[in-house]
Amino acid sequence: MHLRPILAALLLAATAACDRPAEVAGPNDAAALSHGDRIRALCDADNGGLTLWPGFCALVVHDATYLDGTPARARHVAVAPNGDVFVAVQGSGGGVLALRDTDGNLRADQTARFGTGGGHGIAYAHPYLYFARNDRVERYLMNGSLTPVGGPEIIVSGMPGTGDHGTKTIVVAGGSLFVNLGSASDVCQQANRQPGSPGVDPCPELPTRSGVWRYDANTVGQVHNTAARYATGTRNMVALAFRAADGMLYGVQHGRDNLNLYWPALFSRQDQAEMPSEEFFRIRPGADYGWPYCYHDPRQRRKVLGPEYGGNGTIVGRCASAERPILFFPAHWAPNGLLFYAGTHFPEKFRGGAFVAFHGGHNRPGSIREEGFNVVFVPFIDGKPGRIQVFIDGFIGPDAVNLPADADHRPVGLAQGPDGSLYVTDDRGGRIWRVLHAGRD
Repeated sequence: MHLRPILAALLLAATAACDRPAEVAGPNDAAALSHGDRIRALCDADNGGLTLWPGFCALVVHDATYLDGTPARARHVAVAPNGDVFVAVQGSGGGVLALRDTDGNLRADQTARFGTGGGHGIAYAHPYLYFARNDRVERYLMNGSLTPVGGPEIIVSGMPGTGDHGTKTIVVAGGSLFVNLGSASDVCQQANRQPGSPGVDPCPELPTRSGVWRYDANTVGQVHNTAARYATGTRNMVALAFRAADGMLYGVQHGRDNLNLYWPALFSRQDQAEMPSEEFFRIRPGADYGWPYCYHDPRQRRKVLGPEYGGNGTIVGRCASAERPILFFPAHWAPNGLLFYAGTHFPEKFRGGAFVAFHGGHNRPGSIREEGFNVVFVPFIDGKPGRIQVFIDGFIGPDAVNLPADADHRPVGLAQGPDGSLYVTDDRGGRIWRVLHAGRD
């Protein structure tokens, strides 16, 4: 028996049961429990190794590997309206991994690979799949099969892909292609990542990278240029997403590194562990977010001038005019994925809120444990972000001692399926999970 129609009915019924008020469907509601149990039967008994928000379960859709069998670096993910899943795979032998479930058990039983080089960013806008390599954005015409019709069209070429942050995150919305171009350096020093090296002022990276660019998503043959810059002063906005509720672009930035290493007379090892914030921005056209001159101090709750540009940890200076975050996260969590939930499968409180995937850091010195390695949820209430809540944990595994080296998994990409389920990718173990709601949370 084909299970796809049955699953769709189960998800619809379970969602309806979850969203009823408590006085109508209490915790002992037999119908709700019945549907929840059936959905849980489709999930893995151990939730694919994850620890989830109560009421949710997960399953492993696929474990991606390179041709030699080693785990693939599964980066961002997109899901087509028919449920096909497309994963950007970074590194040699990467390209696009395409996944399809044909028997209704929610796991991929058909796979395909295409693309000539590794990449990071991916987006689906019918009938095209957009794929971002480090120096270009391509698109493929899809006709409902797992592989494209013909070869790629190059939408934008000539993007700088060298240095510290070469990957490109892409968002396609309203006919526009938004592209994050990360900085080539940590803080634009004369000698990159060298203790005591002063910053270059003005930073020569800003005209061509360290910001978000906007191109026409439907014009072939565009070449990267300064005129297409949408916003500037962002160090590396890997987590980038469009929020349909207000028609705005949002991003979560990777903050700078090594305050204690570069300037030990000004900052302690604990300072380095706690600063700077990972900043959540509403991205406005023409706005300047302050990199490389400024960083956000979570203890002072404001932006201050970097020591490379004459700061001492308290001086604000030119940073008074830099865009402020709408919310900030702990230092060095490494935000790599952002999704605004627009489905109906999850309970109502999740709708319109943001999920953020944190890759986990590597900038905490000595015995100070690295943090992140999770997916958090941020509710949006009247357009404003609320309290940060951990939604998925357990990625690093039970035996990790030295992080991030010992982590079993590191979350990167997030996508919503047409049924409202949540997909999460992993570039350490190559795993792709699918998260479902199975009962009252």
